[in-house]
Amino acid sequence: MQIQVQINEEGALRNQRYAFTDRFTLLSELLQNARRAGATQIEVRYDAASQILHVTDDGCGIDDFQKLLSFNESGWDASTCAQERPFGVGFSKCLYAASRCMVASGRQWVDFDTRAALAKTPIEVMQIAEVDVIAGTRIELHGVNLPDLGTRMETLCRGFPVPVLFNGQALERRFAEAHLATTPSPMGTVHLAGTHDGQHSHHTMVFLQGFCVLNTSYHLLGGINVVHLDSRQFVARLPDRDKLIDEDVQYKRIEAELKDGWRKILEVAKTELPVGLFVERYYPAMRDWGHLDLLNDLDVLPCELFDAIVDYPILDNAGNRDYVQPVSTAPTREAIESGAVTLVDLDWLGDDNAARWMFARAKGYLVFGWNGLHDKHWAQRHVRNLDWDTVEVQALGEQARSVLDGRWIWPTVILCEAVRVKVGDETVEITDDGVFHGGTLYIPAGETSGEPVRQASSFTDEHDQFMENDLDADRNALADLICRLRSVDPVQMLDSLMQTLKLGKYPLLHGKTFQLNVGWGSAPGHSIERVG
Repeated sequence: MQIQVQINEEGALRNQRYAFTDRFTLLSELLQNARRAGATQIEVRYDAASQILHVTDDGCGIDDFQKLLSFNESGWDASTCAQERPFGVGFSKCLYAASRCMVASGRQWVDFDTRAALAKTPIEVMQIAEVDVIAGTRIELHGVNLPDLGTRMETLCRGFPVPVLFNGQALERRFAEAHLATTPSPMGTVHLAGTHDGQHSHHTMVFLQGFCVLNTSYHLLGGINVVHLDSRQFVARLPDRDKLIDEDVQYKRIEAELKDGWRKILEVAKTELPVGLFVERYYPAMRDWGHLDLLNDLDVLPCELFDAIVDYPILDNAGNRDYVQPVSTAPTREAIESGAVTLVDLDWLGDDNAARWMFARAKGYLVFGWNGLHDKHWAQRHVRNLDWDTVEVQALGEQARSVLDGRWIWPTVILCEAVRVKVGDETVEITDDGVFHGGTLYIPAGETSGEPVRQASSFTDEHDQFMENDLDADRNALADLICRLRSVDPVQMLDSLMQTLKLGKYPLLHGKTFQLNVGWGSAPGHSIERVG
């Protein structure tokens, strides 16, 4: 016994109706046929009320009408088949999308019911009088339901190479090759956004035979890279042809070609522009497209690499670092290599490195984005990694210590004249701002605000909710504690302490007078006697 592949023609014709996933594929197939026929203009008219669709082109026309109804036979000449690999399923969509088809080309025309055609009823090809010869092809489809076709036509044709009129209006086709500055590449033609002004993009639209097969952009605002693929190398997936076969593999190839395209542009710009302008204009593109090595032999560095510490460093889980600000002018190579400017690498501020940030701020160091340069760049040799150095914090002239009874945090608080921070072999003395280190808040003479609690915690809960009320409460509590511990007047200090107890809430105490004795030692007790 032997078996072989067989085709159930009736089942194939019946099930082909469900092959296409998008009703608008009907238009893309008809437009594609017109383009392959060499059309220089295509006109589409659609009346939603009557559901009649007209598609007219000025191409070479149809010489053999049997090709319209021969499934999986493209009917195109050998050159077109080699260039574009047509599948031969295009016109079949009309049989499932319409109730009646009328096609005219040259001196021939047909008019048939689609159900009858799918039942393989013979269809007569009729002749047109010589005076009425049709240049190109005219197709009229009845019973076609295409809601919002106008909006879809704009989207469908935005990269199409042939001018298209829809209901008398020319479509924009902003991503067609004729409307873009493109360069040839091994995969087709490429338009790279930002090649003249550096405003590059990683958003890319990829077209195959005029239709979009890949779009990495969520919107069409700003610059967009556009690729028109060589149809001899790339194939779109049947039946809708809106995605590439092996898309993941092909996308990697496309990205690699775009990267190589940027390399060529940058190499030319580097030779033509003054070095400062080249770096300023093209650094973001060099960074994002992986060409940072082009900076290795230049003395000029981009400002984006340097942050000055301009405010009090705080913990912020939301990623805000308002305490740093990019410099307006990058330091020179001479200043960096001579040590006049010190570059440091620092992790984002956390509860274990606040002292290092305070040290760098006091020293006037610049926080350097080392990963914004190639690993062999000359500046990498002059970056000091503060996170690798040991750190010591010491209270100078300690005045008092206590524990902050906060709502969110409870650190030890040490009041002193100044805070000495030692990183490696260098030290600084800080007199105006608190320093959090090792679970302790060091408060020098110039600090009264309570803001140092923000180095101890980000005040963010396990659900990433910012606890603003707790922050305010703990900041006020620290400010109050500092005030009380620094007070030199015993009556003023006791009054401050009593205010926190809110004794007026207790009616039993109203109008009473007491004598308070406070003991001695590090943890003094006290005694109270009622007077009168």
